[in-house]
Amino acid sequence: MMKLVRTDSNNNDFIHLVNLLNDYLKIVDGDDHDFYHQYNNIDVLKHIVVAYIDNKPVGCGAFKKFTEKETEVKRMFTLPETRGKGVATKILKELENWSRELNFEACILETGKRQVEAVQFYKKNDYTVIPNYGQYKDVTNSICFKKVIK
Repeated sequence: MMKLVRTDSNNNDFIHLVNLLNDYLKIVDGDDHDFYHQYNNIDVLKHIVVAYIDNKPVGCGAFKKFTEKETEVKRMFTLPETRGKGVATKILKELENWSRELNFEACILETGKRQVEAVQFYKKNDYTVIPNYGQYKDVTNSICFKKVIK
Protein backbone atom coordinates (compact mmCIF):
# COMPACT_ATOMS: atom_id res chain seq x y z
CA MET A 1 0.00 0.00 0.00
CA MET A 2 1.36 3.39 -1.01
CA LYS A 3 1.12 6.46 1.20
CA LEU A 4 1.93 10.03 0.14
CA VAL A 5 3.15 12.52 2.73
CA ARG A 6 3.30 16.28 2.23
CA THR A 7 6.33 17.68 4.01
CA ASP A 8 9.22 20.14 3.61
CA SER A 9 12.91 19.96 2.75
CA ASN A 10 13.92 19.08 6.32
CA ASN A 11 12.39 15.61 5.92
CA ASN A 12 15.19 13.04 6.30
CA ASP A 13 13.59 10.60 3.86
CA PHE A 14 13.42 13.35 1.23
CA ILE A 15 17.07 14.26 1.85
CA HIS A 16 18.10 10.61 1.45
CA LEU A 17 16.14 10.21 -1.80
CA VAL A 18 17.59 13.45 -3.21
CA ASN A 19 21.10 12.20 -2.44
CA LEU A 20 20.34 9.05 -4.46
CA LEU A 21 18.94 11.23 -7.26
CA ASN A 22 22.09 13.34 -7.29
CA ASP A 23 24.28 10.23 -7.47
CA TYR A 24 22.25 9.03 -10.46
CA LEU A 25 22.38 12.40 -12.22
CA LYS A 26 26.15 12.67 -11.75
CA ILE A 27 26.45 9.60 -13.96
CA VAL A 28 23.77 10.52 -16.52
CA ASP A 29 24.64 14.21 -16.86
CA GLY A 30 28.40 13.71 -16.85
CA ASP A 31 30.20 16.99 -17.45
CA ASP A 32 26.93 18.95 -17.30
CA HIS A 33 26.16 17.84 -13.72
CA ASP A 34 27.76 20.81 -11.95
CA PHE A 35 25.74 23.27 -14.06
CA TYR A 36 22.42 21.61 -13.18
CA HIS A 37 23.33 20.91 -9.58
CA GLN A 38 23.74 24.62 -8.76
CA TYR A 39 19.99 25.11 -9.40
CA ASN A 40 18.84 22.19 -7.25
CA ASN A 41 19.40 23.34 -3.68
CA ILE A 42 16.67 21.76 -1.62
CA ASP A 43 16.71 24.30 1.21
CA VAL A 44 14.51 26.63 -0.88
CA LEU A 45 11.84 23.93 -1.30
CA LYS A 46 8.84 24.19 1.01
CA HIS A 47 6.43 21.82 -0.78
CA ILE A 48 7.66 18.22 -0.82
CA VAL A 49 5.85 14.94 -1.42
CA VAL A 50 7.42 11.67 -0.29
CA ALA A 51 5.91 8.33 -1.30
CA TYR A 52 6.11 5.34 1.03
CA ILE A 53 5.42 1.67 0.37
CA ASP A 54 5.29 -0.43 3.54
CA ASN A 55 6.68 2.58 5.44
CA LYS A 56 9.79 2.66 3.21
CA PRO A 57 10.47 5.91 1.28
CA VAL A 58 10.43 5.01 -2.42
CA GLY A 59 10.00 8.31 -4.25
CA CYS A 60 9.81 12.06 -3.97
CA GLY A 61 9.03 15.28 -5.76
CA ALA A 62 8.74 18.95 -4.95
CA PHE A 63 7.66 22.28 -6.33
CA LYS A 64 8.48 25.91 -5.80
CA LYS A 65 6.78 29.10 -6.90
CA PHE A 66 8.10 30.19 -10.29
CA THR A 67 5.69 33.01 -11.19
CA GLU A 68 2.45 34.27 -9.70
CA LYS A 69 0.62 31.62 -11.74
CA GLU A 70 3.18 28.81 -12.14
CA THR A 71 5.03 26.37 -9.93
CA GLU A 72 8.22 24.62 -10.99
CA VAL A 73 8.37 20.86 -10.34
CA LYS A 74 11.73 19.81 -8.91
CA ARG A 75 13.59 16.76 -7.59
CA MET A 76 11.34 14.03 -8.99
CA PHE A 77 12.83 10.61 -8.19
CA THR A 78 11.69 7.03 -7.71
CA LEU A 79 13.85 4.18 -6.49
CA PRO A 80 14.80 1.92 -9.42
CA GLU A 81 13.17 -1.13 -7.81
CA THR A 82 9.79 0.61 -7.58
CA ARG A 83 9.69 2.14 -11.06
CA GLY A 84 6.79 1.13 -13.26
CA LYS A 85 4.43 0.86 -10.28
CA GLY A 86 2.79 4.28 -10.58
CA VAL A 87 4.80 5.91 -7.80
CA ALA A 88 6.02 8.87 -9.87
CA THR A 89 2.58 9.46 -11.36
CA LYS A 90 0.99 9.60 -7.91
CA ILE A 91 3.68 12.00 -6.66
CA LEU A 92 3.29 14.25 -9.71
CA LYS A 93 -0.52 14.32 -9.38
CA GLU A 94 -0.18 15.23 -5.70
CA LEU A 95 2.21 18.08 -6.57
CA GLU A 96 -0.27 19.32 -9.19
CA ASN A 97 -3.17 19.11 -6.71
CA TRP A 98 -1.19 20.97 -4.06
CA SER A 99 -0.23 23.66 -6.58
CA ARG A 100 -3.89 24.00 -7.58
CA GLU A 101 -4.94 24.29 -3.90
CA LEU A 102 -2.54 27.24 -3.62
CA ASN A 103 -4.22 28.88 -6.65
CA PHE A 104 -1.49 28.24 -9.21
CA GLU A 105 -2.65 27.62 -12.76
CA ALA A 106 0.23 25.68 -14.31
CA CYS A 107 3.28 23.57 -13.53
CA ILE A 108 6.52 23.87 -15.46
CA LEU A 109 9.69 21.81 -15.24
CA GLU A 110 13.02 21.05 -16.85
CA THR A 111 14.66 17.70 -17.42
CA GLY A 112 17.63 16.56 -19.41
CA LYS A 113 17.23 15.07 -22.87
CA ARG A 114 19.45 12.19 -21.68
CA GLN A 115 16.76 11.25 -19.12
CA VAL A 116 14.72 9.48 -21.79
CA GLU A 117 12.39 7.84 -19.25
CA ALA A 118 11.66 11.21 -17.63
CA VAL A 119 10.86 12.83 -20.99
CA GLN A 120 8.44 9.99 -21.81
CA PHE A 121 6.93 10.17 -18.32
CA TYR A 122 6.11 13.88 -18.54
CA LYS A 123 4.63 13.51 -22.03
CA LYS A 124 2.49 10.59 -20.77
CA ASN A 125 1.24 12.86 -17.96
CA ASP A 126 0.05 15.56 -20.40
CA TYR A 127 3.01 17.92 -20.15
CA THR A 128 3.82 19.73 -23.39
CA VAL A 129 7.23 20.88 -24.52
CA ILE A 130 7.79 24.64 -24.17
CA PRO A 131 10.74 26.86 -25.04
CA ASN A 132 13.53 26.52 -22.49
CA TYR A 133 13.13 29.07 -19.71
CA GLY A 134 15.36 30.89 -17.23
CA GLN A 135 18.78 29.39 -16.70
CA TYR A 136 17.99 26.59 -19.19
CA LYS A 137 17.32 28.99 -22.09
CA ASP A 138 20.48 28.22 -24.06
CA VAL A 139 21.18 24.72 -22.71
CA THR A 140 20.96 22.23 -25.57
CA ASN A 141 20.61 19.20 -23.26
CA SER A 142 17.59 20.69 -21.45
CA ILE A 143 13.97 20.12 -22.39
CA CYS A 144 11.25 22.12 -20.64
CA PHE A 145 7.60 21.21 -20.13
CA LYS A 146 4.37 22.84 -18.98
CA LYS A 147 0.94 21.62 -17.92
CA VAL A 148 -2.09 23.79 -17.23
CA ILE A 149 -3.73 22.57 -14.00
CA LYS A 150 -6.55 25.06 -13.31
